[in-house]
Amino acid sequence: MKPLMFALTLAVHASGFGQAQAPAPASPQPGQILVTGTVADEASKAAVLARLRELYGAQQVVDQIAIGSVAVPANWNAHVQKLLTPNLKLISRGQLGIDGSSVTLRGEVANEAQRQQIASDIATSLNPTYTVNNGLRVSAAEQGLLDAALDRRIIEFDSGQASITPAGMAILDEMAAAMQKLKGRMVEVIGHTDNTGLRTSNISLSQARAEAVRSYLATKGIAPETVLTSGQGPDRPVASNATVDGRARNRRIEFRIAQ
Repeated sequence: MKPLMFALTLAVHASGFGQAQAPAPASPQPGQILVTGTVADEASKAAVLARLRELYGAQQVVDQIAIGSVAVPANWNAHVQKLLTPNLKLISRGQLGIDGSSVTLRGEVANEAQRQQIASDIATSLNPTYTVNNGLRVSAAEQGLLDAALDRRIIEFDSGQASITPAGMAILDEMAAAMQKLKGRMVEVIGHTDNTGLRTSNISLSQARAEAVRSYLATKGIAPETVLTSGQGPDRPVASNATVDGRARNRRIEFRIAQ
């Protein structure tokens, strides 16, 4: 059976006063599009529903739009239509909120290029009086690629130094191969230490180790400008510093998709 489309909530709001009349509450099924909020008249509601049904199919759109006495900016209906584009189908677990001239977009996309392109298309389709809050994030699948490559292993350094051991380099070779698949996606390399010694020294060491990782990855074809670095020192432990094993686990390099 073909899987249903992702669920996307389109929230159409406008500021104002008056009694709103909405359809009886309904429970959307997986993959359906729930449309909620308040618009000024039946024509506005019909236009929104018609466009969404064109994009997703009539059976996929669940109408929960209310009619009420609301105030909207000039040409508001036309601007709403500009926001309902096929690009929305690239977003999973998404929500589009339109509150007067304020637009908020949430959800997951496959890659950074999609995230920027969708936000850019929305911004350029509206006039300057509209503000767009881009809350799109890249799918966890990319983070999963990095996590699988690291596989809970610790990238080793010489004691108290920022020089990577041969064993650490071998792991970084695998990380570089995984990062090549991200096709230029920004990745943050975060250095961590245990709590032995001065905090300021540990923060400096963790930063130096993160930068050493970036330099090594560059020798494997990863563009340095796609790698951000930070040193957190002992501030984000993943285990107790009271044991040898715990301190060893806390001395680590973390790879995160940059948001």
